[in-house]
Amino acid sequence: MRDYRHIKRIIIKIGSSSLVNSDKSLNENKIAELMEIVHAIKQQQKEVVLVTSGAIAVGMNKLGLKSRPKTIPLKQACAALGQVSLIETYEKYAQTYQMLCAQILVNHDDFENRHRMLNLSNTFEMLFANGVIPIVNENDALATEEIKVGDNDTLSALLVPMINADLLVLISDIDGLYNKNPREFTDAILIDYIANIDHSVDDMVGVKKSDLGTGGMATKIKAARIATNSGCNMLIINANKLHQILDCLEGKAGGTWFASRKEKMKSREHWIIYNTYAKGIIVVDQGAAEAIFKRKSLLPKGISEVKGRFLSDSVVFIEDEEGKLLAKGIVNYSSEEINHIKGKPSSEILSLLGHKNKDEVIHANDLVIIKGEDHGKIK
Repeated sequence: MRDYRHIKRIIIKIGSSSLVNSDKSLNENKIAELMEIVHAIKQQQKEVVLVTSGAIAVGMNKLGLKSRPKTIPLKQACAALGQVSLIETYEKYAQTYQMLCAQILVNHDDFENRHRMLNLSNTFEMLFANGVIPIVNENDALATEEIKVGDNDTLSALLVPMINADLLVLISDIDGLYNKNPREFTDAILIDYIANIDHSVDDMVGVKKSDLGTGGMATKIKAARIATNSGCNMLIINANKLHQILDCLEGKAGGTWFASRKEKMKSREHWIIYNTYAKGIIVVDQGAAEAIFKRKSLLPKGISEVKGRFLSDSVVFIEDEEGKLLAKGIVNYSSEEINHIKGKPSSEILSLLGHKNKDEVIHANDLVIIKGEDHGKIK
């Protein structure tokens, strides 16, 4: 059953394929329609954040490019050029309803650095207090592979715990999640309600990425995992059926609804799993793997191998000796130090290193078990 009664704060994400015409010009009619929906939501005393793509595509149009840029500098230039037109158009149609908009451009560091997260959260709260609509996009003019989130489906989901959103709406170019690819199978069935995101949901994903955007159904399922683990419902709807946003607030069917988890993940665990990039991998033996699943700390004695170079306080993956991902955690020692103490008892750390930070390489409180997931679904 869709639980819509307590929804007060909503994130709406719209992608490039929904915002841009075939010639890559901005679809102003779609933005006008979206702002009409936002106004109707605000009339219900609810708060809205818009996450918008489209800057690179609009910049491509202005520069006369026919295909998506392959080099980072050209992507950055297109983003810088297109973002101006994008935000101006949102503001133009917001003013029709006497609404104020604010532009917020972010990159991955704003989610990984907890101090910056707090600053960003405070900015959102002040905008809400003044009735302003935050319009968010990744800062593609500065983004590189090392610091970018990568897609706005994920970005919008990472915003959920930061602003305590109750509903995340992802606007797509299809009606929602189907049991198989509707573009290949005429008998594909739209799934109305997902109570739990398991491997059967992953098996349904088969929609290809659009040539304009970076998202597909796989990124939307990833976003659903992040959002529902934060205690937030998620809805996928078709860009041609924006009225379904208002319908869902009345409890009506439409699109695909992902129900929030009753017990949301602790904020620190959520941050470790979804907000941080793993800087390396620690391989553990069977005994250490069993200890991890019993919620115990990782000691140097159970470590077989270290992959990559990282400093202490970095986030790493923990794998077993067969390469299966077990957990993600924050290390008390650098990769170089761990290489010196791996396979040894904690009592020898001081003599081996000349100093001793902790008995454990990763404390149980800094370990999050993620058995059954793969690297691509996390980071």
